[in-house]
Amino acid sequence: MTAFNHQIETRDPAEREADLFANLPAVLDAARELPAWAERLAGIDSTEIRDRAALARLPVLRKSNLPSLHAANPPFGGLLAPPSPVYSRLFASPGPIFEPEVNGRDAWRAARALYAAGFREGEIVLNTFSYHLTPGGFIFDSGANALDCPVIPAGPGNTEAQLQLIEAYRPAGYTGTPDFLKILLDTARDKGADISSIRKAVVSGAAFPPSLQKEIAERGVEAYQAYATAECGVVAYETSAREGLIVNEGLIVEIVRPGTGDPVPEGEIGEVLVTALDPLHPIIRLALGDLSAILPGISPCGRTGQRIRGWLGRADQTTKVKGMFIRPEQIAEVGRVHPELGRLRLVVTRADEADHMTLRAESPVTNPAEAKALIAALAATLQNITKVRGTVEIVAPGELPGDGKVIADERDYK
Repeated sequence: MTAFNHQIETRDPAEREADLFANLPAVLDAARELPAWAERLAGIDSTEIRDRAALARLPVLRKSNLPSLHAANPPFGGLLAPPSPVYSRLFASPGPIFEPEVNGRDAWRAARALYAAGFREGEIVLNTFSYHLTPGGFIFDSGANALDCPVIPAGPGNTEAQLQLIEAYRPAGYTGTPDFLKILLDTARDKGADISSIRKAVVSGAAFPPSLQKEIAERGVEAYQAYATAECGVVAYETSAREGLIVNEGLIVEIVRPGTGDPVPEGEIGEVLVTALDPLHPIIRLALGDLSAILPGISPCGRTGQRIRGWLGRADQTTKVKGMFIRPEQIAEVGRVHPELGRLRLVVTRADEADHMTLRAESPVTNPAEAKALIAALAATLQNITKVRGTVEIVAPGELPGDGKVIADERDYK
């Protein structure tokens, strides 16, 4: 029995990278047939987008903007073809964000995640992701079916009925949130139900802290994380190496400074952008609003795909100061006005029952007169862009951490 779902998982990284960017121009051309992408990609020669540096010049599409785009031009905002037989299912996620499922085996790229977690042909899977309106249930259902694993379409909740199903069908694997897996384990212990058949799991949709990982492992279940979204399916998945998550085949993942499309150095935390090489469902530089970082090197499990550290929080750090929303994009705009600066961080505090904000900016300037002039210029730019007055503090290059945080809300209301 092979340790890998497909041999492409172990190919030379340079071969994979060349293949991704050889296929990208055709996806860009297919996207250009759709009105919203045609507008976004106007003037871009797809044949020139042959590497990551060229890709980084394309505009970013923010997931947070999808609800307004879809509302203005329902159902898909001109980013996808209208509903047709090419789609097998049509979904609505909170927002609302409207999303189709394209016809095809393992349309959501979940099979590799399940295989890496030990799911094998013929093993029964208890799928507790929701099948109602959102695609979560179908993402993992289709992956299990691609591995020829029968699926119990349980959905979330109704815990005691699920215990009966488990005792009757004896599933070997679980898919769902880590929280609900713990609920099942706890309820089974309290009720004296035997759910010991479940020995493996793929969890997603919620944080899976080390404490919960340890508890579930101690209770006999090997649980692996998958990073999945309604737009892209499974973006990355954990393997037996337990060293980050492997980026799925057919996807290009970038980590950029929040509020921008500018890639950060390897290892630095930033926002996740995904490009999907599917002409029927083109996704180009979609900013998911999540933070992660690229891990260097190749996984000890033998898979050679790019690795990310997993979910490290939200990149959408929008906060309200003195009644005004301040967004990471605005701080990025300050940086564009002053390209001589390094990292920027807006620190929001509260004193004397009032909000205060301080822009910390990396600069090599040490001359007092030059520093004073720079502070004045930055303060003016900050107020012009955010419409809120703030102070400015100059710090040495490299002093601000590369943790992806652009806005730090340190207010204490106690």
